[in-house]
Amino acid sequence: MNILLIILGIIGGIIALLLILALFSKKGYSIHREIVIHKPKQDVFDYVRFIKNQDYYNKWVMMDPNMKKKFKGTDGTVGFIYGWNGNKQAGEGEQEIKTLKDGERVDTEIRFVRPFAAVGYADLVLTSAPGNQTHVRWGMSSSMKYPMNVMMLFMNMDKLLGKDLETSLNTLKGILEK
Repeated sequence: MNILLIILGIIGGIIALLLILALFSKKGYSIHREIVIHKPKQDVFDYVRFIKNQDYYNKWVMMDPNMKKKFKGTDGTVGFIYGWNGNKQAGEGEQEIKTLKDGERVDTEIRFVRPFAAVGYADLVLTSAPGNQTHVRWGMSSSMKYPMNVMMLFMNMDKLLGKDLETSLNTLKGILEK
């Protein structure tokens, strides 16, 4: 009986420690990566504004070539929703275009269902660069509620997601510079 009480006490102590750590842990993350594409800004915008084009450059979308996709609305316009249901790597969710600023930016909300429920935000911001080039900044952000935010202590979101953003941007560059 004493061993059982000791084990329960240790488990309770670990849970209490995690709950206390969550009080002081970051509540969210924001990451971004950048690249210069040798194309005029409007040409780049006219490609990235269409969410369906992510099938060709977004590493996460390409994780499951057999994923089921659903679309609502007109791609390339505010309110368009791209839904997916894929394998364990791709998960399930939907991405909605929230803001379009012609030639300058695309803002989306990403609602994940699986592997875990979450809401994130992504933006593609375009600025002109010398020599008729375009500087592309792709950012992502999200937050976690208490006590789940304790996971932020153990996960480096910049490292986890940053490499995939870089891969996706390099693929985008390759497509647009052909």
